[in-house]
Amino acid sequence: MSTVAIRAMRPEDADAVLTIYQAGLDSGLASFEAHASSWPVFDAAKLSAHRFVATDDGDRVVGWVAVSAVSSRCVYAGVVEHSVYVDPAAQRRGVGRVLLDALIRSTEAAGVWTIQAGVFPENVASLALHHRAGFRTVGIQERLGRHAAQGSRWRDVVFLERRSPVVQ
Repeated sequence: MSTVAIRAMRPEDADAVLTIYQAGLDSGLASFEAHASSWPVFDAAKLSAHRFVATDDGDRVVGWVAVSAVSSRCVYAGVVEHSVYVDPAAQRRGVGRVLLDALIRSTEAAGVWTIQAGVFPENVASLALHHRAGFRTVGIQERLGRHAAQGSRWRDVVFLERRSPVVQ
């Protein structure tokens, strides 16, 4: 993969997006979820203005990023939580960073002042990616939830945020 292109996520990307999502879930490092949701559920949960895919030279989707509102209260209108997933075959090639950069540009242009993320502490690659993209560790939420796919074991979550230097 020599170049990566970023474009808006489209409905026809659904199968690729959900396949990449499931690969992340299968790793045990990505989420408390065990199975990717259906496209209608995914689609309804993500803000349409801030969904992007990364494609390779053959226009194959190799990663995606999307955000959800953290609250319906107007005071939190500029705060979103994001997810970023990269196809295992395309990891460690800068895809995640390109996706995060596109997301940051998009959200800042829309007036979003904070992007949040929760990452398992064992996911050192994701933590490093986020720190390089300007996220800071706010804290660790200890024993936040039970991971059903891993025998209902308690998992900690590192809480990260990126405050926009542009949106004040």
